[in-house]
Order: sequence, then structure tokens, then C-alpha cells
Amino acid sequence: MSEARRVAFRGGGFSPGGRGWAPWLAFVVILGLWQAASSTNVLPALFMPSPLAVLAALQDLLASGKLVVHVVASLKRIAAGWVLGTAAGLAIGVAMGIFSVARAIGVPITASLFPIPKIALLPLFILWFGIGEPSKIATIALGVLFPTIISAYSAVDGVPRNLIRMAQSFGLPPADIVRKIILPGAMPGILAGFRISSSIALILVVAAEMIGAQTGIGAFVLAAGNLMQTDQLVAGVVMLSILGLAISFALTRLERWLLRWR
Repeated sequence: MSEARRVAFRGGGFSPGGRGWAPWLAFVVILGLWQAASSTNVLPALFMPSPLAVLAALQDLLASGKLVVHVVASLKRIAAGWVLGTAAGLAIGVAMGIFSVARAIGVPITASLFPIPKIALLPLFILWFGIGEPSKIATIALGVLFPTIISAYSAVDGVPRNLIRMAQSFGLPPADIVRKIILPGAMPGILAGFRISSSIALILVVAAEMIGAQTGIGAFVLAAGNLMQTDQLVAGVVMLSILGLAISFALTRLERWLLRWR
């Protein structure tokens, strides 16, 4: 009788694991190649400044206080627009996921309005609200509204119906079903929608500031481009990237806190 042969374990793939060194290594490699290309004049400084030049521009902007002024102005607009759009989107999306009438009305309206580029409505908002902050905040809020509606509606609609039926069979009131079953079950999908809507808010604030603002990262990038100050232009783009990373980090912390029960 032949000996039993050990079978190799084959279930280790397709599972996420910690690779904390990988992004840092990729970041260092990209910066190194970028600096080498700039030093050898493969990338002319006029068209793409070196990482050292961008770092120097960031230091100058920080020392002069301009960087803080522009970042704070953009953050205020993002916060106001994102909170307004998210609050309205959650209310509408959850209602569409729970109530049939709200779904019948909301789905076609959302499908028809969502594809419209929201920045195209900024001139109309300027006519309604003026050239100041309300028009920019309204543009961001409208851009955030529809992704939040879709994510909240899809998340609520995806909650397993057997859990809801079980709660009904035990006589749980509808308000408790929503609070204890539907909202916790939909929270991962809603938080995933937050990541998308925050990115849209960042894109829209830059576009809105380029059209009608004196302060803000978008206005700064546009002014640097008009003056051919590519080191400051790229420094502004780097600040946008850092701002996006900071928002993503904050949402990750929020997700861990809200989903700590899992």
C-alpha cells in the first residue's frame, strides 16, 4: 500500500495581507526616476520641475503663509458643500431604499440628473447666488448629492431581506428595524459612497475656484499656470494629492469607528 502523500495547501491566494512597505517603495522609486530625469534634462524644468524644486516651492509657500490661506479656503468650501450634499443624499437615498413611492420617483430623476457635469451649472448658480461662496458650495453639494443617493439607495436595497423578515416576525417596530438592521447593514456601502463623493467634492472645488475665486488651491494652480510658474503649479497639485490622502485617512478612521461591531 502506497504512503499517503501530503497535499499542498491551495487556499492562500486572493486574500488581502499587510504590505506596508510596498507603497513606500513605489513612492521612492517614482521620485527617484523623476529626479533622475530632471537632473539629466530628459524632463525640462519649464515643463516638469524636479521633486527638489517642487519641495522648495512648497517650503516657500508655507513660509510665506500663502499655502495655509489657500488650503483653508478650499477646505471650508469642501466641508460645507460635502456636508450639505451628503445629508440630503443620505435622506433621499435611504428613503428610496425603504419606501416604494420614493423609489419610483427618485430612481428616474436621479438617473436623468446624475450624468450632467455639475461644473457646467456653476454659471447658473452664479446668477442665482452671486459670485461668492454660495455658488461654489452649491456646485459641490450638487455634485456630492447624486453619488450619495445612489450609494445609500443601493446599500439599503442590498440588506438581506431575511434579516428584515426575521425582525418583523419577532414584532420589532419599523423604526427599530431601520435603526438596528437596515442602517447597520447598509453602512459599509454608504461609507464606500463617502469615498467617492469626497473625491468628487475635491475635483469640483478646484474647478469652481478656477472659474471664480481669489483664494483656494484651484485659484492658486490657475494663477501659477498663467505665469508659467510650473514649480508652484506642481506644488499646488501635490497639495491636492496630500489633501485627498488626508480625507481618505479621516474616512478610514470613521469607517473603523462606525463598523467596530463587525
